[in-house]
Amino acid sequence: MAILVIAEHNNVALAAATLNTVAAAQQIGGDIHLLVAGNGCGALSETAAQVAGVSKVLLADNAAFAHQLPENLAPLVAELVCGTSPAAYSHVLAAATTTGKNVLPRVAALLDVDQISEIVKVESPDTFQRPIYAGNAIATVQSSASVKVITVRSTGFDAVAGEGGSAVIEAIAAGTDAGISAFVGEELAKSERPELTAAKVVISGGRGMQNGDNFQLLYQLADKLGAAVGASRAAVDAGFVPNDLQVGQTGKIVAPQLYIAVGISGAIQHLAGMKDSKVIVAINKDEEAPIFQVADYGLVGDLFDAVPELAGAING
Repeated sequence: MAILVIAEHNNVALAAATLNTVAAAQQIGGDIHLLVAGNGCGALSETAAQVAGVSKVLLADNAAFAHQLPENLAPLVAELVCGTSPAAYSHVLAAATTTGKNVLPRVAALLDVDQISEIVKVESPDTFQRPIYAGNAIATVQSSASVKVITVRSTGFDAVAGEGGSAVIEAIAAGTDAGISAFVGEELAKSERPELTAAKVVISGGRGMQNGDNFQLLYQLADKLGAAVGASRAAVDAGFVPNDLQVGQTGKIVAPQLYIAVGISGAIQHLAGMKDSKVIVAINKDEEAPIFQVADYGLVGDLFDAVPELAGAING
């Protein structure tokens, strides 16, 4: 049994979620092959070959894969899986990121199999657990498909080491541009703070922040803690901060070592995005706020007093 993991990257470095996806593949069991499809990514394939647990890196270097457009990448993956009979791979895995969620449904359609989304636990090679109802329940699903196509929620698996491996690198015949989509451009949010989904400490603000200017309190505290800043959907919808900071079911899923929720009531959609955090601290003036039900530590009080006081205490 062999497992194909689709590496997510920017042609220079692997995305952290790829290491979590490899960890899920290890729990399934079998040889793990890592597909690096990109443009000018030969050096990246050497980095990928060092990922612990990977036995082979498949390098597809072609301009068509420069931005991992799903219309170009999905046919390549389907060809790798079913280019031989029986299928070369029993499982195809990708991280449950924007890219993974864009590519794997197309792969599943091309292979005429169902897709299993956002698994958080492997019970056996054909049985997995995944959250449903905004994380309020866990469904156990079993697939009889000849090829299991799976997206992996990175917060459910501890990342494997990014070094120490010695996989073989095999260049494969790259695909072609399908010609039905084109990369136009991208606008990347630039910040000196850690990336939200990879940060060890996250400080999020909610509707209780009252306006965007008050988020400066959180930015100042975040800079002292080396933390990323997030927000609830209510804060994003109110225009306090841009939507790339949203944590929750329809935003980003995070599981840092420390999560500080400031002025967040704790709607189930938000809890679905952060309840796997190792330690949760809540600051809210409403002692009945649902966030206190999942918090390890809670402070009932005015955030406009508590946050500056906390920042001052860190100054020592």
